[in-house]
Order: sequence, then structure tokens, then C-alpha cells
Amino acid sequence: MDKRLLDILCCPVSKVPVRPLSRSELEALNAAIAAGGVQNVAGAAVQTALSEGLITTDRKVIYRVDDGIPVMLPEEGIGTLQLRDFPAAA
Repeated sequence: MDKRLLDILCCPVSKVPVRPLSRSELEALNAAIAAGGVQNVAGAAVQTALSEGLITTDRKVIYRVDDGIPVMLPEEGIGTLQLRDFPAAA
């Protein structure tokens, strides 16, 4: 993702900056999605694994990236508190 775009993106709700998901974070998220236990903020089940994502720097919300385009809609965010095996902050 373009660094200039990444530098200006933030969570639309909290205004906290975002960064790309690490490989271990992405793997943990996709494992939870595969197990059927992930919902977005709107309460809909997330059924498709992410190939790329952004996470707020406070590690509270994940936003998917579709074909290189960040989906920064508040209702599409995925709260990390529901992810039991999510990696600890580095």
C-alpha cells in the first residue's frame, strides 16, 4: 500500500491512525474467521478471509483491504476483543 495513503488513513470513528496487519495478526484473524466466530461492528458474520488488512495503532479495530482499496466504513470494522488467539503487541 502506498505509504502516503497509509500516513493519512485513520479509523473513521476514533481517528486513531492505522497500520498494515502483520502476518501473524492476519493469520490469527483468518483462523478465527474460518472457525466462524468473527463479527463486524454491525454484528454481521465475517465469512471471507482477508488477504490484507489495516489495524488501528491501539489494536482495537481491523479494517479489510479489498484489491488494494481500504474499506474504512465504521460498520465494516472488526473488533479485536473477540479474537481470543490474537497476537500480543510487539
